[in-house]
Amino acid sequence: MLRTVLGPIVGFIGWIVVWFVSEKGLSAIWPAFGVHQKAFEEAIKSGGQFTANTSMLLTHIVVGSIISVLAGAMAALTAGENSRAPLFAGTLLLLMGIAKAVMSWQYVPIWYHVVFTAMLLPMAILGGKLITTNQ
Repeated sequence: MLRTVLGPIVGFIGWIVVWFVSEKGLSAIWPAFGVHQKAFEEAIKSGGQFTANTSMLLTHIVVGSIISVLAGAMAALTAGENSRAPLFAGTLLLLMGIAKAVMSWQYVPIWYHVVFTAMLLPMAILGGKLITTNQ
């Protein structure tokens, strides 16, 4: 029972940790990415102007997809036999994605909100399937 509860939590927290580490890493090797992220954060905090860069948004979608697969895999590995853990982890990610979209709605195009938020749940489920089919 404990593993069933811990699986989605580990997947969700793992997603957050890997996301922040990947943002710091990308900012270090791609300075323009870091500048874009800093400008976005400042716009969110102060309500200022921000112009989204399409290549940066696409990078977020790709990185977010990969990390969501990893989160689903972490959830499945932690839960063991529970194949629903990636679904629950993905649901937590989806709720977080919706909250992020609401918070940043005015700063980025609608296509980004739709694609980024919509991919969170299926990618987490895919990550879980990759683990459960190889056990």
